[in-house]
Amino acid sequence: MTSTVIYEGDLRTVATHLNSGTIIETDAPLDNQGKAQRFSPSDLVATALGSCMMTIMGIKARDMKVDLKGMKIEVEKIMKADPRRIGGINLTFHFPEILQVDEKQKTILERAARTCPVIYSIHPDIEVKTVFNWKEKVYSL
Repeated sequence: MTSTVIYEGDLRTVATHLNSGTIIETDAPLDNQGKAQRFSPSDLVATALGSCMMTIMGIKARDMKVDLKGMKIEVEKIMKADPRRIGGINLTFHFPEILQVDEKQKTILERAARTCPVIYSIHPDIEVKTVFNWKEKVYSL
């Protein structure tokens, strides 16, 4: 088993990761009767995609002796209605100014990001847009 989730009422849940005891609290968003004081469950889906892409890039970077510490992703989740669902996820990667990578390494890292398990788990109707900002140049998928 991976986790347990308890509904605390008032549209809030508490998920506990069983191996570590780490908790994540969720709250419904403002536009769906919530308080938006925590991640919503759909926020976590979009955020999990970014986190997964970073993790797979980190594994590949470690193999290449490249340090991605300080890499950041801006995650934008776009909702659709009827039925209410995630319609799109926009991810914008930003890399540390001191990062020294050549074009081949950039290509390898971008390809690694596109192979994360979560991206393969996202429904094909969800439009995922990814932008890699490598300091002076902007590369898009």
